[in-house]
Amino acid sequence: MSRHRDAGLFFVLSLFWGTAFVAIRAGLESIPPVLFASFRYDLAAVLMLAYAAYATENWYPRTRADWLTVGVSAVLIIAVYNALLFIGQQGVTSAVAAILIASSPILTTGFSRLFFPGEGLALPGMVGLTLGFVGVFLVASPEPSTLLTSELVAPGLVFLAAVAVALGSVLLQGISRGISTEGMTAWSFAFGAIMLHLLSVGLPTESFSSAELTTTGVISVVYLAVFASAVGYFVYFRLLDRLGAIEINLVSYAAPVFAAIFGWLLLGETIDLLTVGGFFLIFAGFLLIKRDAIAAEFAR
Repeated sequence: MSRHRDAGLFFVLSLFWGTAFVAIRAGLESIPPVLFASFRYDLAAVLMLAYAAYATENWYPRTRADWLTVGVSAVLIIAVYNALLFIGQQGVTSAVAAILIASSPILTTGFSRLFFPGEGLALPGMVGLTLGFVGVFLVASPEPSTLLTSELVAPGLVFLAAVAVALGSVLLQGISRGISTEGMTAWSFAFGAIMLHLLSVGLPTESFSSAELTTTGVISVVYLAVFASAVGYFVYFRLLDRLGAIEINLVSYAAPVFAAIFGWLLLGETIDLLTVGGFFLIFAGFLLIKRDAIAAEFAR
């Protein structure tokens, strides 16, 4: 029964995080990107802080390490990641954005080897890294004619968002903190939202007056805050405890499927075969890099 429950939760998490890219794309029609991301985390922070205070004891920062943890997460994983993702998604489809973000587990491995060089990657791992980046290249630039044009800006920003979240995740591994994961996430939401608001105010292309109050925009903000953020992270924490980091990483590869399906159904988006091929190269790279851990999971 527990395996069926975990499979169901994995499906729900993949659905929420995959359709989040569709919600972002839809909401961008009426709300400036960074302001849109700010609204998302305003509401998500309130919900997550309430949950963290209810569910855990160490739900607020108490030590220097706790504040450093919240700071790294708020800057890189919330503010920088979401600013780049929301701006970049103005120029790419939901599926392409999800596929580019799916490179983050590979990037995480690269940063881990850079900052914590316990042991180098063997040849299969190096091949995996190469395959992953070739896949990113195919997804970001399916037409050779776009190599030197502005058409690469949007996918480039989304890829940099994946770089930011991967770097933030690795830096967090080196901090011994006392605050709970739920508390760290909640305060990261709160401070990340503040930084996003400040960035939005500083951008000449954004203002509250340029945001339109539309049904689609409101639904997008609520969906992202409640389902993709608050409920999504609640499910993520539960699966992380029961399944471990290897299996939960596979969410990054299931999410693009839902992004493609719902992007096609709701927004009329399409993806080409070269983009699909890039996705499979990224996934193959992940399997090569994590081959030992995956084999151990199957053996267990």
